[in-house]
This record gives sequence, structure tokens and C-alpha cells, in this order.
Amino acid sequence: MDEIQKTKTFKELTMWQKAHKFVLDVYKVTEHFPKQELFGLTSQFRRAAISIPANEA
Repeated sequence: MDEIQKTKTFKELTMWQKAHKFVLDVYKVTEHFPKQELFGLTSQFRRAAISIPANEA
């Protein structure tokens, strides 16, 4: 009988790792957004990206 490997933490999930990398990429891209967008588009983009791995965890 095959033994099923159990995941110890959410950080081991491939989908969480990819989502986390996406967040890091979004932060890199949004660093170059205009400063006047810091509390508008930049903030909204970052919060949306962060919600993906947060919901998976």
C-alpha cells in the first residue's frame, strides 16, 4: 500500500509558492508606479495580490 505524504505547512504547497512569487513580482513592478498612486492604484494592486496566497493558506 502506498503511503500518502502529508503536507506539514501551507508553505510547502506549490500553488502557495507560486502565489507568493507573484506577490513579490507585484511589489517589484509597483515600486515603479508614480508616487501619487501610492495610496490608490499601487495599494489596491498590492492588496489584491496579497489576498491570493492569504486565501490559499
